[in-house]
Amino acid sequence: MLPRIAPLALAVLAPVLATVPLAAPAVAQATGDLAAVQRHLQSLTTMTADFSQTDRNGKVLTGTFTLKKPGKLRFQYQKGVPILIVAEGGALTFIDYSVRQVQRYPIKNTPLVLLLDPDRDITRYAKVIPTGNDRVVSVEANDPKHPEAGRITLVFARDGAAPAGLMLQGWVALDSQNNRTTIRLSGQKFGVPVSDNTFRWNDPRRSGGRN
Repeated sequence: MLPRIAPLALAVLAPVLATVPLAAPAVAQATGDLAAVQRHLQSLTTMTADFSQTDRNGKVLTGTFTLKKPGKLRFQYQKGVPILIVAEGGALTFIDYSVRQVQRYPIKNTPLVLLLDPDRDITRYAKVIPTGNDRVVSVEANDPKHPEAGRITLVFARDGAAPAGLMLQGWVALDSQNNRTTIRLSGQKFGVPVSDNTFRWNDPRRSGGRN
């Protein structure tokens, strides 16, 4: 099980629905929308964004999110929060500099594998969730082979300028203990240069250093 704050970074986004203007309900076209989500995820190479993270108690943290495929991401939290989450080398690493603790989890056992594995066929374990808003596409996914990873709902807004015509707005993660974490993204940029050095971190067990 991930530390309490970690699931916050694995979740994200019922609140985003309130940020998208409402439109007349559309007839659900699960196959078409799910295929578009698949194309979006497969076409991603790099992505940067600001994020806000809300836990089940309503606590909000902010920071920056960086993704580089295959297999790399970083949640850099706001100043004063001694937490860093980095994915690289097939593992999701949770670093708590306040107690000099490092914990690692296989990426394949977390919902974030959806964002990091370009070859994953989400149509095998994901479904479109009706939103009543033709500008919003919501996809819920869980892997029956890894129930410990919980469930994640990705939320997209239709945007012709974004990959496959969809803009990832965030996600809502529900872990195996039914703890909900919501992430909202803003300032999304795709295909920008991202150095591999971005995903390096200082090991507090060796140096006592910060991120």
